[in-house]
Order: sequence, then structure tokens, then C-alpha cells
Amino acid sequence: MRVIVTGGTGLIGRPLAAALADAGHEVIVLSRSPEKAAGLGQGIQVVRWDGRTAEGWGSLADGAGAIVNLAGESIAEGRWSDERKRRIRESRVNAGKAVVEAVQAARQKPAVLVQASAVGYYGPRGPETVTEDTPPGKDFLAQVCVDWEASTAPVEAMGVRRAIARTGIVLSADGGALPRMLLPFKFFAGGKLGSGQQGFPWIHIADEVAALRFLMENPAASGPFNLAAPNPPTNAEFMRAVGEAMGRPAAMPTPAAALRAVFGEMATVLLDGQRAAPKRLLDLGFQFRFTDPVAALRDLLRR
Repeated sequence: MRVIVTGGTGLIGRPLAAALADAGHEVIVLSRSPEKAAGLGQGIQVVRWDGRTAEGWGSLADGAGAIVNLAGESIAEGRWSDERKRRIRESRVNAGKAVVEAVQAARQKPAVLVQASAVGYYGPRGPETVTEDTPPGKDFLAQVCVDWEASTAPVEAMGVRRAIARTGIVLSADGGALPRMLLPFKFFAGGKLGSGQQGFPWIHIADEVAALRFLMENPAASGPFNLAAPNPPTNAEFMRAVGEAMGRPAAMPTPAAALRAVFGEMATVLLDGQRAAPKRLLDLGFQFRFTDPVAALRDLLRR
């Protein structure tokens, strides 16, 4: 079937598009910068879009089997000025509106829309375990997630099944958070961040891709799903796992004040967290490949 992927050149989008193409699907990646899509592989078509409208690609939604909407500006690149926060929110909301515009115009609606979100939806929760029934938080990231999810809600009234993927911290050898976490351990300076009691909802990139495909292909999957490994650890527990996987100590904590001085409000990404449990995903029968952080990290370190 035809699958349209927005944000298909990102950390998650690239391996997802490749896996879908390998499975025999017709994959169309929408990108504001098609030149970044080089090397996506055979069977993947790249189409330019503006990130705000269905202009130039909307007709592709007619008869498509699925849309996976991953588009959104990174939250981890630099301090959060008011302008940056505006772009973070608008990039997600505008992409969602464009998807709705395309679905609305389609005579044959896509069967399913998988809408990206994040466990930041729940706001800072410390060591508390949260499930999909937990209400949203009130901080900036939580409100961004609320708006992000709401941006594509109208497709449900058009008869399109919609699954929402609230993703945790994706571990990948190709970028994202992992290389930054490993760096201090290489110099024997790794350890917990702040108190270390904040939740650390991680997921191996292989499980992230498999879970997104599961949500796309399973007719019973609708509504929100936490995409994070079972038994989510605290930050201190995860950092000890990093040390074990690398054969390094995890005895050099980074004070919260130092992180706030360097990153400003963005430090909340590092100092606040959620122990997000994948209850609904497990209830539907999804099986994680990696549930132990040490095993997941060793797998990635071999690449």
C-alpha cells in the first residue's frame, strides 16, 4: 500500500521509511529539504512540501493506505527563546493541519493516520509511573504535545482511524540523545543528571520502528499509545546502565543548576521526566525486542 511519511528524513523517519519500503510498501517521504533525503534507499519517493499546506502533494493522500505524521522542529537544538518556542509549536501544528487538508480533499480516505507525539505530554512527573490515562501536564512541552495531537483530530470525523504515538527517548546509533549521553562516559565523567529521580522513558530505535508499524497495521490500534520500553527506569538507573554497557563508572553527577545555566528552560528535557509505561501497546500484544537498557545499549554500541 502507499504510505506517506512526513518528517521522513529524521532520526525515526529514515529507518521507518526504509523498513516500510523493504516490506513492499510504496513509500512517499515529504520533506521541506529533499536534498536531505539522499540515501533513503530504493522504493522511496521524496516529494517537496512546505510543512504548512497540502499544496503539491495532497493528491497523494487519495487512495493512500496510511499517513505517518512525524514532522516537527527539534526541541533539543539550542536554548528556547520565545521565537524558538513559537517555531517548535507551529511546525507541529501546521504539519498536522496540512495532513488534515489532504485527507479532507481525498475522495478515498487513508485507512489510518499515525500521529507523532511525545511522553512530554504528561509534564514533569518525577518517579511517578504514568499510563495513557494520565492527564496532560501544564508546562510548555506538555502543551505543545496537546496541540500537536489535536492538530490531526479532525480526520477521525472523516472515518480515518488515528493512533497517537507518545514516544520516549529514542536510542539510536545514528544520532539523537544517545551520542550526547555517551560522551561524558568516554572521559570517565558520566553520571546522573540533577537528582536522578526523574523518569527516563527510553526505547530502542528498532522497537520504535516496529511499534509505529504495529500501530499502522493493527486495526484495533486507535487513540494514544506510550512508545517506551516496559519498566521505565529513573535517570540515575539508566545512567548506571550506560556505565555498565560501556565499562565506565557512573559516579560524576551533573548538578541541576549547571544544566539550567547552560540550557535555560530547555534543561527541563534533561532534569524532568516521566516513567511512561506502554500499557496499551502491551495490552494489544506488541512485543518489545529490547526491555533491558544494558542489552539495548550494548546492541547499539556494536554498530
